Amino acid sequence: MDSNKPSCCSASRNTNLFNHHLPMNAAQSLKVGSHPGKKEQMILLPGGKFLMGTNDQEGFPADGEGPVREITLKPFYIDPCTVTNREFQQFADETGYRTEAEIFGWSFVFHLFVSEATAMTVQNRVQQAPWWWAVEGADWRHPDGPDSGIEDRLDHPVIHISWNDAMAYCNWAGKRLPTEAEWEFAARGGLVQKRYPWGDELKQGGRHLCNIWQGKFPVKNHASDGYAGTAPAHSFDPNGYGLYNVSGNVWEWCSDWFSPTYHIHGPRDNPAGPLSGDAKVLRGGSYLCHKSYCNRYRVAARSQNTPDSSTGNIGFRCAADAD
Repeated sequence: MDSNKPSCCSASRNTNLFNHHLPMNAAQSLKVGSHPGKKEQMILLPGGKFLMGTNDQEGFPADGEGPVREITLKPFYIDPCTVTNREFQQFADETGYRTEAEIFGWSFVFHLFVSEATAMTVQNRVQQAPWWWAVEGADWRHPDGPDSGIEDRLDHPVIHISWNDAMAYCNWAGKRLPTEAEWEFAARGGLVQKRYPWGDELKQGGRHLCNIWQGKFPVKNHASDGYAGTAPAHSFDPNGYGLYNVSGNVWEWCSDWFSPTYHIHGPRDNPAGPLSGDAKVLRGGSYLCHKSYCNRYRVAARSQNTPDSSTGNIGFRCAADAD
């Protein structure tokens, strides 16, 4: 997938909607001081060897999901949940940080979430993914547009967060983003080469285990899993390592640059991705994923977006080195 083209899973600022470049005086907003990180509520994972990737026929070979390879990782910490609106609000209030969506003045919102009043002002839609609307005034505080808020979503994942925004939060929190290999190791929850964090079947006993699209995309979501948009960060059962929502809900940024070929011949000990690139790795799928077009809520699935892009289905969780 060309990083300059919008994905069915998310949308990129490289579609030349509005102004792609940050104002000259905005760069300082992307750097904030840090405070001592707290690891008490993080999960310490032992690392070791695991089988990363998949050769599953349901996969997308062009995304670089395979081949299956044995990876060795050092021990590391990871958060059980994605960063919530409440947590990000504390960060923003303490530092005065402004996200890139706030600086740009717009972000991508899924069309069904935009109010009638806001819809009348929307002038730009992504041609290759027309369900993504570039909405002025949309940002993490206003996830569905300027007339929306987060007062009733404080325990939901923060969204409209670029990779750069996620890095700023991590630096402040004394943490970091997980590498793609760490993310997959953690998401698998100790299971070996299973399709999902809980096994190979999407449901167990007819019970929904993740927040993904239910219905006909992109026009009707029956929300039979309980949620049309984001779900609270602690929703559904955790995986074997205690992580919530590593399948569905929101895409999660990883630290790596994206490459569909890096993992073919790349290092097998603590891989950290290519040294450079145009887009960063996204993992986990989101509430918009559906098997008919974006079967990327599998633990080996991957996607990408430019570091300055933000949408209503992208968030992040933090990791940290094990001392």
